[in-house]
Amino acid sequence: MGKKALTDNETGQHFQAQVVSCHGRHHFVRDSLGHIYEAHRRGKKGDVVVGDIVQCLSSFDNTAAIEAIEERTSLLFRQDEWRTKTLASNIDLLAVVYASRPRFNPWFVWKALLAAHKAGVKPIIIRNKTDLIEDAKEASDFLLRMADLGYETYSISSEKADSDTLGVLNTLFHQHQSLLVGQSGMGKSTILNLLVKDANAKTREYSEALNLGKQTTTATTLYDLDSGNGFIIDSPGFQEFGLAHLSEDDIINAMPDIKAYVGQCRFSNCRHLKEPNCAVKAAVQSGAIAADRYEFYVAMLDWLDRQAANRY
Repeated sequence: MGKKALTDNETGQHFQAQVVSCHGRHHFVRDSLGHIYEAHRRGKKGDVVVGDIVQCLSSFDNTAAIEAIEERTSLLFRQDEWRTKTLASNIDLLAVVYASRPRFNPWFVWKALLAAHKAGVKPIIIRNKTDLIEDAKEASDFLLRMADLGYETYSISSEKADSDTLGVLNTLFHQHQSLLVGQSGMGKSTILNLLVKDANAKTREYSEALNLGKQTTTATTLYDLDSGNGFIIDSPGFQEFGLAHLSEDDIINAMPDIKAYVGQCRFSNCRHLKEPNCAVKAAVQSGAIAADRYEFYVAMLDWLDRQAANRY
């Protein structure tokens, strides 16, 4: 795809577009007619996110300058002590994918759920590769636990690609602006290819335009759904979901099993760590709160405390 093939719009025109792919500081935007531009942010700002609605100015070489970003309805990102990685904007659904192989990390799923709650985005949890026998019970039990906590959960085998699987996926994502996340190897790409038949072709097309080759595996890209209104954003697989942007209240409010006992403690400012007469700790001891969920909660607060100490 050469630059001349990107658009036939006149140059020097202001237009609105949506960001459909980001490769570092290189972006692709799509206007209302479906024309695709290679675009660069005006100045040296690095604030453009896939899913953004942007105001652009076309240029003489069939590229465009991104001049402004419209107000977002949502923004999902992960943040650790070193950097912030934006994932997607203007989404209303986060699909967290896991499988029994490669071995999944429950904390990854739980952190993604915290991030979704903070962003005001509805999460769903998809167990993929149900055809695998190894560690199937662990994966199945985990999904049941998440359902018991009130989350929407689904089981599929994207490799089978049968009518039942396609029906579930098309129903889940229809008319939604969605983001797929998961650890590497969980089958996100297979799910994407079921929903968007030419996803690989589009990715190669952007890659060739920027001469990026295999670097597109590190890019986040938006695709229109084949089966109707809506889009799906695919993010590269990653192993850690940093949550440095969350507060202690954010964590409690996004953990329904912990939150259910908050307010029943002896002290109104109880952090549910070492305080006496703590209702949360009592619930852990009775089994009402799972021990590993409480361990996760303590680790999140400990991490936030260490981050706060490092700032002073």
